[in-house]
Amino acid sequence: MIVVIDFISCEINLSSNGTFVNGDKIGKNKRRVLDNNAEIALASKTNRVYVYIDTHAKEDSTVPPTVRDKYILSKEIGRGAYGEVKLCFIRGTCDRFAMKIIAKKHFTLLGAQAHTFNQQIESECSILRALDHPCIIHVYDVFDTSNAVFIVLELVEGGELFDRVVANGQFDETTTKFLFRQMCLGVKYLHDHSVTHRDLKPENVLLTSPDTNETLVKITDFGLSRFINETTLMKTFCGTPNYLAPEVLSTRGEGSYSNKVDVWSLGVILYICLVGYPPFSDSISGTPLSDQIIKGLYTFPDEFWSEVSESVKDLIRKMMCIDPVKRLTIDGVLEHSWLADDYDNTARVNKIMFPSQTISTPSTGKRSACDDESSSTKPVDETPVENNYASGRPKRVKH
Repeated sequence: MIVVIDFISCEINLSSNGTFVNGDKIGKNKRRVLDNNAEIALASKTNRVYVYIDTHAKEDSTVPPTVRDKYILSKEIGRGAYGEVKLCFIRGTCDRFAMKIIAKKHFTLLGAQAHTFNQQIESECSILRALDHPCIIHVYDVFDTSNAVFIVLELVEGGELFDRVVANGQFDETTTKFLFRQMCLGVKYLHDHSVTHRDLKPENVLLTSPDTNETLVKITDFGLSRFINETTLMKTFCGTPNYLAPEVLSTRGEGSYSNKVDVWSLGVILYICLVGYPPFSDSISGTPLSDQIIKGLYTFPDEFWSEVSESVKDLIRKMMCIDPVKRLTIDGVLEHSWLADDYDNTARVNKIMFPSQTISTPSTGKRSACDDESSSTKPVDETPVENNYASGRPKRVKH
C-alpha cells in the first residue's frame, strides 16, 4: 500500500508474501520511501507489477519529447566512453529496456559531410534495428536528435562476463566452450551482415542467467564504433588495450583493417576465460604493454596451462596471429576441431539459443560450424615469442 506522509510517498508492506522495492524486501508492516521510478514487486523480487511515477518530479530537459512521449526514463544503470545507459519503461505497459544515450559531439561517419550526416546515421540505425540473433542484444528503437542518439536495447540483467570471470577466477574447458561458441555465433552473424564490432571485451559480453552453465550470451555495443570518431574510440582503448588487435593498436585506429580484429579480441577473451589472467600484462618485465600486443608476445606457461588441451591452445594461436592475413576468419574459428568436433557442446548451445526447438546432433562424422544455425527457423543470411614474467603468478583479471 502506498501512502503519502509529509508529502513523501511511502510503500507500507501489509502482504504476508512479501513486497519488494527495487529488489529489496520490505519487512511486514515496514515502510520504504519511494524514489521516482521505483519498481514494486509482489511475492518475488522478479514479479514486478508496479512502477511508482512521481508526477511532481522534474523531467530531464535533455531528453526530447519524442523520446519522453514513448518511454519513461529511470535510473542510470551504466556509463562508458560511448555515453550513459538508463533503465527505461514503455509508457502504458511498463515493459523494461535499456536506453543508451550517445552525445553527437563524439560522432563521425567515415568522414561524412554535414548534409549527408543525418542520412547516414539513419541508415546505420536501420541496419542495427534489422539485426536479430539470440546471441546479440536486440535494438528495438532509435531516436536521432540534434544533440544525441537514443538507442533502446534489450535489457539483460545477468551481469557481464567480466564480473563472472572475476568471481570464478577461471572456467573449466567445458564451460568456456559453452560460452565461447555462443560468442562466436553472435560475431559470425554480425560479420555476415557487414558489421565489425571493434570493441569486443568481457565487459561487452552479457549473460542472461546467474548460472554460467545455463546462460545465454548476449553481445552488446556492436555497431556503435561506426558512430564514434577515432579520437573517442582510441580514448576507450587507452584504458583497456588488452583486447585490441595489433593492426589497430599500431595505427591508433587510423589504418585500414578487416573484421578479423574481432577474431583477435575473441582469442584474448578465450585465453582469459581458461586461466583467469590476460595474455598481455604490465607484470611482464621490460616490455611495454603495447609492444607485447603488436609483437604478439604471449605464452602458455605450464604452471597454469598444463591441464588445458593442446587443441584450444592451437585455436588461440591461430586467432591471435599478428598477421591478419594468416589469422582465422570467424568461420575458421567455428570450423576448428576444438569447437566443430564437440557435438555435446553444439547441442547444449543450440538448446539454449533455440529452446522451443528439438535439435538432433549426429553421433559420427564431422559437423560444419554453420550447422548450429542452419537448423534454426531464423537462418543467418549468407551475405609467439618467449617472454619473462615478473616473479609470481601473472596478474588475474581485476575489478
